[in-house]
Amino acid sequence: MASLKEVRSRIVSVTSTQQITKAMKMVAAAKLRRAQDNIVRMRPYAQRLNTILANLTRTTDNDIVSEYGVAREVRRVLVIAVTSDRGLAGAFNSNVFKGVNAALAERYANLPAANISVLAIGKKAHDYYTRKGNIVGNFTHVFAKLSFETVREAAELAMDGFRAGQYDEVVMVYNEFKNVATQIIRTEQLLPLVPAAAPVTASATANVDYIFEPSKEEIIQTLIPQSLKIQLYKAVLESNASEHGARMTAMDKATDNAGELLKALKLTYNRTRQAAITTEILEIVGGAEALAAG
Repeated sequence: MASLKEVRSRIVSVTSTQQITKAMKMVAAAKLRRAQDNIVRMRPYAQRLNTILANLTRTTDNDIVSEYGVAREVRRVLVIAVTSDRGLAGAFNSNVFKGVNAALAERYANLPAANISVLAIGKKAHDYYTRKGNIVGNFTHVFAKLSFETVREAAELAMDGFRAGQYDEVVMVYNEFKNVATQIIRTEQLLPLVPAAAPVTASATANVDYIFEPSKEEIIQTLIPQSLKIQLYKAVLESNASEHGARMTAMDKATDNAGELLKALKLTYNRTRQAAITTEILEIVGGAEALAAG
């Protein structure tokens, strides 16, 4: 049985840990509210932008060919892995790594490892894939000051690489925010562009007559790059909200576990103290009896 000093030391240590996890939970909750507001505002914008682009490309029989929509034989792939800068968020980061591995095994099992590059957004992904090699760029600063401009740099790197033929396909792997306790791993193709789905009914766009200014070609060629950047920015915002939700949940469980451990330690402390008192009493009684017998 552990000594009273050892048990007291563990109680102090667990109490300190519980205070830290409780504070981290409150910080994550405050950040989650802001991150959740950001993604809730971004989702309608991203969806509307994609809808406008789809409607424009349906106004003629032959869609305008974009340099971002050229399908090539897949020989070289860029995987954009979106994680966090910090840990203590449960399985948040490891789920992204598993999602990347699953995508590689399912879609690119026939490609050599040298033909697969990783663009890591977040320090955890950067550190993980740096050890494995073949990493592209350095975007560990994105979450320090999260904005469209910082994410745009990563999107342009992927887009430039695709246009130059360095990559035949670009996919994103990230955590989609569902609620505080649930994050869903998403694997989405960013490039080449996936053809827009057909309208629900033939009459949905049959009577639409657009007037294009300056021209349909210029409008679409401007919207496509913007849409790609928005898609990546939305994925990063989803990941940011998911991170805070995962950390809040993890710290809540850690706080509860610390509370349970404290109960067990205090029970052990009381039992050890009672055993020590009983032993002292027995020693006193034994000494008194020995003196009386003498």
